[in-house]
Amino acid sequence: MSRQADIQEDTNFRVMRILQDHPEITQRELAKRLGVSLGGINYCLNALIEKGFIKARNFTGNTNKISYAYLLTPKGIREKTKLTVRFLQRKMQEYADLRGEIEQLRAQVNLPDSSVNKQG
Repeated sequence: MSRQADIQEDTNFRVMRILQDHPEITQRELAKRLGVSLGGINYCLNALIEKGFIKARNFTGNTNKISYAYLLTPKGIREKTKLTVRFLQRKMQEYADLRGEIEQLRAQVNLPDSSVNKQG
């Protein structure tokens, strides 16, 4: 998978993870929480809706007619599970790569293991 595809998949995963716990979150709040532009969140939500992973529902009786609840569909829950596995695999690989890089740098400067945890 390309780097851009990984980034998009990570964004989809993070959006779906937040929506599962906070379906009433606004697009603006979601954008702020994820550090993504409002337009980017709108694009992502529309793509997830088009794929059938989430559905948007107006809040019943809400005076603010532009308020929505974003609900994961059964298909979306299955997709989120798959995304979770791939996200975890990528993060575990990044962690292993970072540990290797730290070990190389530590060896270059002759820094013992315990020195990394100390401030100063």
